[in-house]
Amino acid sequence: MNNPIPPEIETPSGKDAEYENFPVGSWLLPAKLRPHIAVFYRFARAIDDIADNPDLDADIKIARLSGFADAINGLNGEDGVYETGHRMRRSLLETDVSLQHCLDLITAFKQDSIKNRYDDWHDLVGYCLLSAAPVGRYLIDLHGGSTDGYGPSDALCNALQVINHLQDCQDDYRTLDRVYLPGDWMAAAGVTVEDLDAGSLSSGLRIVLDQCLDATARLMGDARLLPGGLKSRRLAMESQSIINIADQLIGRLRDGDPLSSRIELSKPGYLWCCVSGSFQALVSGRRR
Repeated sequence: MNNPIPPEIETPSGKDAEYENFPVGSWLLPAKLRPHIAVFYRFARAIDDIADNPDLDADIKIARLSGFADAINGLNGEDGVYETGHRMRRSLLETDVSLQHCLDLITAFKQDSIKNRYDDWHDLVGYCLLSAAPVGRYLIDLHGGSTDGYGPSDALCNALQVINHLQDCQDDYRTLDRVYLPGDWMAAAGVTVEDLDAGSLSSGLRIVLDQCLDATARLMGDARLLPGGLKSRRLAMESQSIINIADQLIGRLRDGDPLSSRIELSKPGYLWCCVSGSFQALVSGRRR
């Protein structure tokens, strides 16, 4: 099916950095890199909003996302409707960061356009490796690399993605008919997707969420290695802050019910994670 692409292809959701579980381009990061991080965030937000727009059909979403991929690859000239993509390409070339991180994000959001269910944990993590891990990989490359490679960063980003899925599990189902819970765990607990439309967690759904949190906690074990391997002390400070945020959210999700209210940190709690994380990374860096 060939759908015409209207002049304005971006569909802003209104979500911004305040919505995220992690600090975006915060004061912790080097000032000279923050403009590039802002371009990356703007690009990721634009393509995510297209994939999450309930008013667009899958063919239109994929056509628009393909246009962004062409922009990253330099294949559609300077087409103005893809200026966000062109700006991202110029930033990547200027900083000598791989185009692949942005292309992987596009692949993930194309998958979101056509795939609404996940068979098991492995299937879900495979999605997270495309939709979340590229963010950490981009930041590592932008900040000079890590002695531990991408592994710990992948673990943290995947954990953050699952946490976000659990926070938004009801909204994702109601607005997009999208369920990011492992299907085999749901079946074993006697849970159906319709249970997500209730006012509170059923006992079976509580079991599934706890299984997801247990698996996420295991990811966090690998993620804790991240700050120590980073070549940038500032990125290490930011990473430790994000680890602290993730730990707090996992605890709140264990104790709370995301169907009855959104589980999130208070502003003072969020700030404390950032301050304590910065201090932890600084102390650890001095020891090294």
